[in-house]
Amino acid sequence: MSALSGAAAIAGIGATEFSKASGRSELQLSVEAVQHALADCGLTPADVDGLTTFTMDTSSEIAVARELGIPELRFFSRINYGGGAACATVQQAAMAVATGVADVVVCYRGFNERSESRFGQFSLAAATQVNTNGLDNAWTYPMGLGTPAATVAMQARRYMHEYGATSRDFGAVAVADRRHAATNPDAFFFGRPITIEDHQASRMIADPLHLLDCCQESDGAVALVVVSAERARDLAQKPAVIAAAAQGSGRDQFVMTSYYRDDIGIPEMGVVGRELWRQSGLTPDDMPMAILYDHFTPYVLMQLEELGFCGRGEAPGFVADGAIEVGGRLPLNTHGGQLGEAYIHGMNGIAEGVRQIRGTSVNPVEAPHVLVTAGTGVPTSGLILSA
Repeated sequence: MSALSGAAAIAGIGATEFSKASGRSELQLSVEAVQHALADCGLTPADVDGLTTFTMDTSSEIAVARELGIPELRFFSRINYGGGAACATVQQAAMAVATGVADVVVCYRGFNERSESRFGQFSLAAATQVNTNGLDNAWTYPMGLGTPAATVAMQARRYMHEYGATSRDFGAVAVADRRHAATNPDAFFFGRPITIEDHQASRMIADPLHLLDCCQESDGAVALVVVSAERARDLAQKPAVIAAAAQGSGRDQFVMTSYYRDDIGIPEMGVVGRELWRQSGLTPDDMPMAILYDHFTPYVLMQLEELGFCGRGEAPGFVADGAIEVGGRLPLNTHGGQLGEAYIHGMNGIAEGVRQIRGTSVNPVEAPHVLVTAGTGVPTSGLILSA
């Protein structure tokens, strides 16, 4: 067990609508989400003394504080590595609260990722950024390997080669996500489930990835309010206690281009998983459901293996026959995930974990504990939330 386990909780969640064209700035989106999160738990901007977000977020902590009327900040931080930062923002907030560095920390992420800077397209900026991540990208971008789908396709094809996985196995993830999104009024694909035949018929983006293997590009924002577990019990909503919070980077780690390693898994998620189980004292058998980062379907299968839900190469069989849909052995992404609800860099998945603990999810699973993960293919993070 860890001293962090049980010390802090997510007390409030908030979000804007999820769309393809928000019509307002990324700062406006983040501020709105924070306002909703504070209202959700009955706090005000005057109560906030900490903010944390992603290094990729364009809205600085001081700008968010000014627009909200937060008088002073005692704590602020940013986490690197894109979607891998999602759960780590909550880890940072929990550590600040648990150590008395801050009392009320809000994690936020807002972007116009569809109407402005589209992550799914070739990005010159990724290869020219003035840091070693840019230097690493410079090895592959000039050769045309410059989109997330292209790099994930390399990993997916090798996984298929080594373990006999098929495109239909990946499609099981997309079908489950879209089934759950179809009953979620806040999801972009509300009322629009798909079949495995739809998945197979969707156009090829980067072989072997079909369109329906790839997450959405979305506009929107999500915010989470973290306070001490003791304080959370006195606020408006049932708290989601942070039983564990971890980050992880594996051997020979790169950003999205670690597919050359001897081990074709995603060992960084293995690091996260082992730490989550150690901190919480729980095991995969204690998880009735999970929210697994699903920017691309193959990585969901690899996460199941790294986290210990099944053995190496066994995920295709694990997800078969509706096993990851509500009513199956391990329902995943009950909000619809980033394929079905929206792609808000994993933050909407954390919000769904909180709703499951509260019992307010549109696809409820009796869940005293929920595992949530952040972006894969990069240094990453994870959480276990408990009632």
